Amino acid sequence: MKPGDRLMRHYLQFKDLRAEEYGYLFERARIIKTRFKNYEKYNPLVDRTLAMIFEKASTRTRVSFEAGMYQMGGSVVHLTATDSQFGRDEPVEDAARVISRMVDIVMIRTFEQSKLEAFAAHSRVPVINGLTNEHHPCQVLADVFTYIEQRGSIAGKVVAWVGDGNNMANTWLQAADILGFTLHLSTPSGYEVDAQRVGIRNPRCVKTFKSPFAACEGAHLVTTDVWTSMGYEAENEARQKAFADWCVDAQMMQLAQRDALFMHCLPAHRGEEVAAEVIDGPQSVVWDEAENRMHVQKALMEYLLLGRIG
Repeated sequence: MKPGDRLMRHYLQFKDLRAEEYGYLFERARIIKTRFKNYEKYNPLVDRTLAMIFEKASTRTRVSFEAGMYQMGGSVVHLTATDSQFGRDEPVEDAARVISRMVDIVMIRTFEQSKLEAFAAHSRVPVINGLTNEHHPCQVLADVFTYIEQRGSIAGKVVAWVGDGNNMANTWLQAADILGFTLHLSTPSGYEVDAQRVGIRNPRCVKTFKSPFAACEGAHLVTTDVWTSMGYEAENEARQKAFADWCVDAQMMQLAQRDALFMHCLPAHRGEEVAAEVIDGPQSVVWDEAENRMHVQKALMEYLLLGRIG
């Protein structure tokens, strides 16, 4: 990718790509994962460098991006707010101008979406959202790929979101709008998703339910997240009370389709947002889901840097 190339793309939220592009990415992820499992060397990103910038703590995001970039033949620079000027007194726009002259692609995991967007607006290279308070597109990219791997096309299916109207719920809503499935949303009062703010075009892609049990009825996939995301720790006590009835348990899963899957982006708190018998049970695919972060992100980086292959 040359500086100033008009074809340069960022991936800041799920709606940044079209349905047909997702179809391509899921197929590339399948091919790349198969090569990985067969120990076939594949290094299309030789001499490319990924800068990873973290203002929020990370396990899966760091390991999946770092391992994935090395497996693709590239190299990685790891930065945090404590060991760089990013997040301190240097304007984010200046940091973007400098960092993007030295690397080929940037992944940022931060708090405000506006900070990520400001960086991208001044970057000469593609920028990927590793997580913000508002969106988590790479996680839902992995989740949808996992569903396709296990059950086939997600189009026309029902996904039940039980819990907080957070960045994951926002991203699932965009995914439903783009990929043609229905999202059943159930959140406690005061923690709803603002569908208009998320920016969906088809309001019929989402149905809201006061009861989490009703939301799970007939679902092909049930998914949730922690009740208190990073940055909201001061609200933990209030959230524990508000979300008490939103623990995904065996009864909720029984209301879903017989072959319904359970997903969780992790880390999980057994006995809070999900019962141990569910996350550790036969319908859970959380470990495949976690691994697939690496494979879909490899496909995403390949696409942003090289365009379509073949």
